[in-house]
Amino acid sequence: MITRREILQVGAATAAFAAGGSAFTRALAQQRLTEDELLRFDTLGNVTLLHVADIHGQLMPVYFREPSVNIGVGEARGQPPHITGEAFLKHFGIPENSASSYALTDQNFETLAKSYGRIGGLDRLAAAVKRIRVERGNDKVIFFDGGDTWQGSLGANSSRGQDMVDCMALLKPDAMTGHWEFTYGEARLKELIKGLDYPFLALNIRDTEWNEPAFEPMKMFEKGGIKVAVLGQAFPYTPVANPRWMMPKWSFGIREDDVRANVEKAHRDGAQLVVLLSHNGFDVDRKLAGRVSGIDVILTSHTHDALPEAIKVANTLLVASGSHGKFLSRLDLDVQGGGIKNFRYRLIPLFADAIKPDPEVSAAIAKARAPYANDLVREVGRTDTVLFRRGNFNGTFDDLICAALLKERDAEIALSPGFRWGTSVLPGQAITVEDIHNATAITYPQVYRISMTGERLKEVLEDVADNLFNPDPYYQQGGDMVRCGGLGYAIDVSKPIGQRISAMTHLKSGKAIEPKKEYVVAGWASVNEGTEGPSVWDLVERYVAATKTLRLEPNTSVKISGG
Repeated sequence: MITRREILQVGAATAAFAAGGSAFTRALAQQRLTEDELLRFDTLGNVTLLHVADIHGQLMPVYFREPSVNIGVGEARGQPPHITGEAFLKHFGIPENSASSYALTDQNFETLAKSYGRIGGLDRLAAAVKRIRVERGNDKVIFFDGGDTWQGSLGANSSRGQDMVDCMALLKPDAMTGHWEFTYGEARLKELIKGLDYPFLALNIRDTEWNEPAFEPMKMFEKGGIKVAVLGQAFPYTPVANPRWMMPKWSFGIREDDVRANVEKAHRDGAQLVVLLSHNGFDVDRKLAGRVSGIDVILTSHTHDALPEAIKVANTLLVASGSHGKFLSRLDLDVQGGGIKNFRYRLIPLFADAIKPDPEVSAAIAKARAPYANDLVREVGRTDTVLFRRGNFNGTFDDLICAALLKERDAEIALSPGFRWGTSVLPGQAITVEDIHNATAITYPQVYRISMTGERLKEVLEDVADNLFNPDPYYQQGGDMVRCGGLGYAIDVSKPIGQRISAMTHLKSGKAIEPKKEYVVAGWASVNEGTEGPSVWDLVERYVAATKTLRLEPNTSVKISGG
C-alpha cells in the first residue's frame, strides 16, 4: 500500500536529485517515517494473520539489498516475484526513491540506505506485533513464524539456535515450520522444539522406520468466532539441499496428497478457514495452490520474496513476507459462511529508526548477544564496494568469499553456494566479524580443496542450474546459482538440463575449460559427511584483514540468455 506521504517524498526526492546527491540524501532524511504511518491499517473482518519468515538469525536491524536479477521460467516467467528493479516498481505502482522502493528493490540502494537506515530488528518486530494484538484484539490475531529463523548469524550458530528461540518466545508465535533449523541435527532440533510454547508444524515429514508423521501436521485455532486450521509444510528438499546425515531418520517431500488429505480433514473437523504455513518457496506454492483445492491462504517462505500484494491463485491467497526480519505481513480477513468474503493486506517494512523497540525484547537481545559482544563488533577491514549476496548469479559478498577461497586455499577455481541469506554492508563501512558470519554461519563450514575435471565442473553447474531453472516448480529447490571464482561461463536458462551451460573459461589463463583436465577447486558447505578443512569464516576473515580495504569490480563472468 503506497501512502500519500510517499508520494510527497518523491516530489522532494526529485527536486533533491536536481540539486545533487548530498542534497538528495539530506532531503530524504528530513522526510522521516513514523511508527503510526507504518502500522496504520484500515481494519477488516474477523481474523488477522501476521507472518514473518526467513529471519536467519538476525536479532538486530540490518541492511539488506534486494536482488537485481530474479529470473522466472515456465509459467512464472515475468510474473511476481520474478520481476526486479524498475519493472517491480512499475508493476506495483511504487514511486522511485520512496521508502517502499528502498525496502523492496535494489534501486539506488546505497543512497537510500544512508537516508532510511536499517530495517528490522526483533525488538521492532515485537513492538509491531504487540501493538497490532492490542489494537485488533488478541482474540482475532494469529502470528506465524515461517521458519529459517534459528540459523544465519554468529550468535545463532554458536548457541545452536538458542538465542533465537529465547528471543522469539517473547513474541509468542502461534506456530512455526522450518528448514535450516534441521541443520542443527535431529537431537538438537527435538530439544529446541520441546522448549517451545507453540507447535512446530510439518505435515510433510515422516520417520523412515515406520513411515509415520514425525511432527504435528496441523493446529486448530478459534479466532474471531472462526475455526482456523493451520497446516505446516517444512522445506521439502532439506536432505538434498543440506546434509542428509544430519537428519537420517526423517524423509521429506512436497507430498501433495498429504497436503490434500490434511486440508480435507480440516474441513471435516469444522475449519472455516484453512491456512498453509509453508516453507516450500513461492513457485512451488503457486503450483500447489492451483492443484490442491480448499486452501484459503498460503503463507509462503524460503525464497525470500517480498511482495507488497497478496497474489491470488484460483481461490487461494499467497502471501510472501520477505526475509531477515525486514517485514511483517498483515492479512485481515472477512470470513463468512466457510469462505473469505473480503481481505485487506499490507507488507509492513520495519524501519528501525521509526519504530520504538520493545524494551523486553531489547533486553533479551542484549543478553543473547553478550557472550559474543567483543567479536561481533570487531573490525576486520573496510569496503569501498557495497557488499550484498542476493541475486540469481552474482553477489559481491560471494565474490569476496570466492576471492578468499582462491587465495587462502591456493586454488584455481572456487565454488560458493548460492545461499539467499546474508546481510549487506555499505561502502565506507567497516567489515566486522558479525558481517562475515552473517554470510557464512552454518554447522558444516569446512572449506575443502580437491581436484575436479572440467567435465565434473560442468555437471555441477548443470545440476544447480536445473534446481533453479527447471520449468516445473516441483523440481526447484530454491536458492540461487552456485557462485564461481576463477571460472566464467554462459548459461541459457531456457534450455533443458545438461544443455544450459557453455563457454566455460578459466579466467586467469583465459583458456577454455578442458573436459578431461583436472583443476584445483576450493569450496565450502559440502553436504558430504566427514569433509575436512578450515572454517570458511576464518578464511574470509584472514583475507579481509590482509586486504584491509576491499574494492570489488563488477562481476561480468556469467553471460545470461534465455530469461
